[in-house]
Amino acid sequence: MESINGFIFSLFSFLIVLSVLIFFHELGHFLAARRLGVKVLKFSLGFGPRVIGRTVGDTEYLISALPLGGYVKLFGEEPAEGEAAQALSPEDRARSFSHASVWKRIVIVAAGPVFNMLLAYLIFTGALSIGVPMYVPDFDSLMPVVETVGEDSPAKAAGIKPGDRIVSIGDQKISTWVQMTDIVRRNAGKALTVVVERDHQTVPLTLTPALKTVEGEDGKTIEVGQIGIGKSPRGVKIEAANPFEAIYKGGQATYQWTYLTVEGLVRLVQGKLSMDNIGGPILIGQMSGQAASQGFGGLAFLIAILSITLGVMNILPIPVLDGGHLLFFAIEAVIGRPLSIRKREIAQQVGLALLLLLMVLAFYNDIIRLFVKQG
Repeated sequence: MESINGFIFSLFSFLIVLSVLIFFHELGHFLAARRLGVKVLKFSLGFGPRVIGRTVGDTEYLISALPLGGYVKLFGEEPAEGEAAQALSPEDRARSFSHASVWKRIVIVAAGPVFNMLLAYLIFTGALSIGVPMYVPDFDSLMPVVETVGEDSPAKAAGIKPGDRIVSIGDQKISTWVQMTDIVRRNAGKALTVVVERDHQTVPLTLTPALKTVEGEDGKTIEVGQIGIGKSPRGVKIEAANPFEAIYKGGQATYQWTYLTVEGLVRLVQGKLSMDNIGGPILIGQMSGQAASQGFGGLAFLIAILSITLGVMNILPIPVLDGGHLLFFAIEAVIGRPLSIRKREIAQQVGLALLLLLMVLAFYNDIIRLFVKQG
């Protein structure tokens, strides 16, 4: 009985999280279209058959049966051809999405991801303005700043100290922790010239990474170079003294979580982060239940993080996503005419295939987490 109640609680929390994310994303498209004079035919939470709805003015507002998404349907979204195009009245042309200028279409499509970022900003700012602190990624931990130095380590022998910032290795300038570790991992047993910044002065050192056998992020055993230093695993606690300070620090939190999301995505594409980290609805449902059990603040924080993730993912230049449409419009702006419908159809079919593969992987990982790793 307890497990059933837990499932219902997680499901309810998941639907709340998903509904807020979808509503805000589609609200961006909707408001931009209305502001730029494009007719909105439908604003739907969910896909599939209509459950409930009401028409106000030109727009039908509805809740549909399948809650895993939503959409805004614009008049003239699919460009008319031949006789159908000629039959459009001047008034219809003026309110048609496909007949709007390319810059208007870019603004309408980009408004969805922008509103996802806005939602995260509003949550962070609202929490800080009422005195709720939060942790954000520590940029010092993303930068090559040494937090700890192991005893009997190559770093200790070379003279590296906690607080040192790695400036360069050989002739390579170092700006991130990942960049530094990549070089160290590839140079086991080789003497490296390292320059660190200490007390506002640069100090040249020589160290030799030791060869270590470790488990890679894909679970396989590999041999890499290590020097025995560590970065802080903690984030930075952000607090605001007043609502005006919260306006700035809410932006700071949004930027840092966006940076971390983009960095994780880049590492995933580079193969430096395991595909096991990809999750789907089951994982989000579990996270929603856990966050909701911590109270409204925990659920709001999860919504903010997922909203940033949704915004970043949607801006990727993959056909069927907002970023894919933006890519088409950018090409149109450069060459002075839209791509042919056939080319767009082919690109969208490829994009849909990629998206389906990603969904299958996400569901597979969810099932493995749920039934294998927990079993």
